[in-house]
Amino acid sequence: MNNIAVDIENVSFRYSANATSTLSEINLKISEGESFGLFGPNGAGKTTLMSLMTGLISADKGSIKLLGRTIGTKKKIINRFFGFVPQDFSFYHELSTVENLEFFGAWAGLNSKEIKSRTEELLKILGLVDVKDKQVQNFSGGMKRRVNLAIGVIHKPQILFLDEPTVGVDVQARHAIIDYLKDINKQGTTLIYTSHLLSEAEELCDQIALIDNGKIIVQGDLKELIKKNGHENLENLFLDLTGKDYRN
Repeated sequence: MNNIAVDIENVSFRYSANATSTLSEINLKISEGESFGLFGPNGAGKTTLMSLMTGLISADKGSIKLLGRTIGTKKKIINRFFGFVPQDFSFYHELSTVENLEFFGAWAGLNSKEIKSRTEELLKILGLVDVKDKQVQNFSGGMKRRVNLAIGVIHKPQILFLDEPTVGVDVQARHAIIDYLKDINKQGTTLIYTSHLLSEAEELCDQIALIDNGKIIVQGDLKELIKKNGHENLENLFLDLTGKDYRN
């Protein structure tokens, strides 16, 4: 049986004392090596949960552990075990691709030899060799997404969090990014992924959780959930369980 990569117990969170709970009594276990998808309508709480799992915000109640270590304690040690590819670009626009990778590699605790080797590897894998010395601010959206991903995996994290990693990219870039994510997942990296592109999610994820109104409404093996609920794909399952009404 696989060890637990992410263990969430009775987690609740609200953004202010007067607000209703954004998340309420969330319980979730994600095994090492899984490719796990977290989905829900706008405002359901999935991005908030991602922020809690990566330590960007702290839960009001409950606990979150990554590989047995509680988020919020020994933060520098925990940070080395996971990577985060946020929806917003998380690099220095005025720096080149290589300069960004050198900076974030050092921040992740790599030595100069490791940074050089890993940078050369990622430049080749993600098709960034020709722009390695150019300022990232001049890149296309797809190229910026690839730089964002390279930064998130520079230190070979055991767990990789991905929030809309292919939003705004062309078909070729999306295909390359998803293929790379599949590859590192096969090598043992645990993926925790959220996206509005449900067809892409269905291709990448084995296990999923659907979250709505701050609660997990269903979780489990993706193929089994689709079959059990009498649907043909994730999109139909999603609409069936969360409704077809507009969400703000």
